[in-house]
Amino acid sequence: MTEELHDVRLTVNGHTHEIRVPARRLLSDALRHDLRLTGTHVGCEHGVCGACTVLVDGAPTRACLMFAVSAVDTEITTVEGLTNPDGSLGPVQQAFKECHGLQCGFCTPGFLTTITAGLRDNPTPTHEEARDMIAGNLCRCTGYQNIVKAVERAAELS
Repeated sequence: MTEELHDVRLTVNGHTHEIRVPARRLLSDALRHDLRLTGTHVGCEHGVCGACTVLVDGAPTRACLMFAVSAVDTEITTVEGLTNPDGSLGPVQQAFKECHGLQCGFCTPGFLTTITAGLRDNPTPTHEEARDMIAGNLCRCTGYQNIVKAVERAAELS
């Protein structure tokens, strides 16, 4: 028996895409495999680590917990969509570079999207608010200090 496919229109990073997916295709898999946007990483597949975080209508969302068919009529922003219009690094990306906010880089896309939304909602976070902003994302390499510095630097750059 073949699985029924559904026509899905996704707006990702300002571009509309039409794909055919099974009903249970995760948004993370649709982004990575159907649209070839491999910046969204999949770590735990349980919504715990935050590596797959994308913005859905501006809100940080775990792409490993959302079905692609549920993302119809939403605006999705992945890490690939965080650059400036001229292709240069966006403020959060630039801050990560300046503050050495990454090591292996696996968790970085989820942090970048989470921080982008966090700074939109709170453009001048205190040190504690910067720490709280990233509390839902896990990193096994950095010890978080440089990521917090990157949040504070991105606030200055924005």
